Amino acid sequence: MTDGPAWGVLAGAAAVALALDAWLGEPPARLHPVVGMGRLLQALGSRIAPAAGEVVCPARTRVAGAVAWSLGAALVVGLAWAMQAGWAATPWWAQVVGLGVLLKPLLAWRMLRDEVAAVQAALRQGLAQGRARVARLVSRDVRALDATQVRQAALSTLAENLNDSVVAPLFWWAVAGLPGAALYRWANTADAMWGYRGVRAGRDWTWAGWWAARADDALSWLPARLSALLLMLAAGRPLRWTPLRAQARQTPSPNGGWPMGALALLLDVRLDKPGVYTLHAGGRPPTEADTEQALAWCGRVVAMLGVAALLLAAVAAVGAAA
Repeated sequence: MTDGPAWGVLAGAAAVALALDAWLGEPPARLHPVVGMGRLLQALGSRIAPAAGEVVCPARTRVAGAVAWSLGAALVVGLAWAMQAGWAATPWWAQVVGLGVLLKPLLAWRMLRDEVAAVQAALRQGLAQGRARVARLVSRDVRALDATQVRQAALSTLAENLNDSVVAPLFWWAVAGLPGAALYRWANTADAMWGYRGVRAGRDWTWAGWWAARADDALSWLPARLSALLLMLAAGRPLRWTPLRAQARQTPSPNGGWPMGALALLLDVRLDKPGVYTLHAGGRPPTEADTEQALAWCGRVVAMLGVAALLLAAVAAVGAAA
């Protein structure tokens, strides 16, 4: 099978990966491929992003960022292709298990769920505890956030990362197997580390991170809209596309506003990031019950994806046996 796993194997491996995520969560950092991607991005970033205040040529810095991103992507995709190819000569059931184990670290629902739930638990202890916990999820300054804003930050992160950590990796897995999922995680991690305008950690990413941000936008475009649809299915309530699109356009990202806007409309809550966006401005402030409902809906999305993968794998197995 030199051209990649059959669709039944891809579906079965996705079901295995989701089951492993629910059972075990994240692997140790020393074995985690996304952690490895982060270390590589950090090393490359120190070479391409100028120090704050340093005078540079914007075009040259953009090219350097694009070249560094592409070299890292080629390495990640090549390794993923080699690992996938290593299972090609094994029986289908071995491919399902082996590829499922390899796919698991590229998606992370359990960690996302637990972190968002921990923000709500911390808020019950006090505002300071809630701020400290949500700081693990967001890059913004949390020192001035009130309890409502802490919940808004957690809900926005939950919606956006339902796409980034579950739907999009599985989408690209379905399209291109392990290399596709690995490429997406590389792009998403690069955007998180490089895709900033201005200074971060003493380096100016205005031009150096331009390619990383655009690449993540391109790879997330369709999965983000699919995430919004899946949230509607999980909630059992359709949304009119025009109002949803209007909410999605409130965010600087062409993608993040789709799942966030869908969640805001479905919950009938307002989601703010001060100075950046306001989603569903007429909504009420989110409560603890809204966080619980959002977690339930997102969990339902993951369950639906797992059931769909199992059904596809079963159909493939029956067809192969017939």
